[in-house]
Amino acid sequence: MSVVVHSARVVVPMTAPPIADGAVAVRDGRILHVGDRSWVVDQLDASGLAWTERRWRGALLPGLVNAHTHLQYTGMASVGQRQYRGFEDWAAAFNVDYARPHDWAAEAALGAEQSLLAGVTSIADVVTDLEAASALEVAGLGGIAYWEVMDWENDAWQAHGRDQVLDELARIPTTPGAGLSPHAPYSLDVAPLLELPDIVRQRGLRLHLHLGEAAFEGERTALEPVPGLDGVVGIGHGSDWHLANVPSFRAMRALGFGASATSFVDRLGVLGPDCHVAHGVYTTAADRALLRARGTAVALCPRSNAVIGLDPPPVADYLREGSPIAIGTDSLSSSPSLDLMADVTALHRIARAQGYGAHDLHERLLAAATLGGAHAMGLAVGPDRVGHLAVGARADLAVFDVDARTVPDALAELVEDGAGRAAATVVRGVVRAVDGTRTTTPTLQEDTA
Repeated sequence: MSVVVHSARVVVPMTAPPIADGAVAVRDGRILHVGDRSWVVDQLDASGLAWTERRWRGALLPGLVNAHTHLQYTGMASVGQRQYRGFEDWAAAFNVDYARPHDWAAEAALGAEQSLLAGVTSIADVVTDLEAASALEVAGLGGIAYWEVMDWENDAWQAHGRDQVLDELARIPTTPGAGLSPHAPYSLDVAPLLELPDIVRQRGLRLHLHLGEAAFEGERTALEPVPGLDGVVGIGHGSDWHLANVPSFRAMRALGFGASATSFVDRLGVLGPDCHVAHGVYTTAADRALLRARGTAVALCPRSNAVIGLDPPPVADYLREGSPIAIGTDSLSSSPSLDLMADVTALHRIARAQGYGAHDLHERLLAAATLGGAHAMGLAVGPDRVGHLAVGARADLAVFDVDARTVPDALAELVEDGAGRAAATVVRGVVRAVDGTRTTTPTLQEDTA
């Protein structure tokens, strides 16, 4: 098999220190060597392997991993271009647009295309309508398509919901990966929330849910008014709601219990290392400790939160406490673009505003956009691992056009102003995009050894 050496002024492996004048050797869609360019070339020559080289400008990273989005809502960009007063205000606008006719398959394909052009090679794609389920497979991207389950009450679930979901889950493509997304604690009653994780785990799949996105999911303390989803107001007290045999999170709130949505789903056994959650805005220190204890990563989506009118995520707390984080764009129905680097920049700004002053911020946010997303979906290890540049890993690469010559300056430029800088995207060793144009054939000058 021929070898292609991808070299750049800066190479960022994520599981090793950044490399000035580095290179990644690729053969048959896998990484063969990573290191200083001179060392990589010497290794190939010593092995008698013929090779060609692609010299990229800027910084070479693992392909980005979008850890939370809904590709099928790409055609709902008019909703995401507005500003809202809160979750309910946004949901009303979303529901109006969702009810209009949509070609979900075509809109999901467009979202996959936009993601690829932005340097994204793997995606946690939450699928609401089955016709959009094959977007990742068709685009040749990595990741997991999560079938979204919502709006099931206990009686309906017992009568026919379980069988319906099992049938739908069987129709989700298993390439590149399949999973299940119980939408949120407030959109499912206790019975489905108890059973859905078992359905997933019996099949060796993965879970993903929205958690702590809306303010009413936050913990309520004693004597604090607790607004229920239906306008009922109670008084927060205790965490022994499970002893009252409540049928749902909404009912728990109406009864006046103040437990957070995070502690609610934890009591039901939803969390775990095979699960990651999106948003995590309204979480306490105790909630975040629960997520860490369960091995559950959080995909932060700061631009989506801002559009909806929510508070910024507590990114500084997640970083200080050592919580595993990833980054998502959410969909164009609540975000200006599918450019993951724009969310990296937003998180940098928020972290600094929240008082995070450590010098590791640039590297940690880049890790969250790559290795963190792969970890969240269970894709950081195994034979088809992604999110880092290491021998044997899948050759998914992203190149970004940065001018800085030193490693620290390049990382700072990329994190603080990285949107729109994707120069090339490589998936399984194949160059799929260059300078905003899709391609599956070589388009750059090659130097042949």
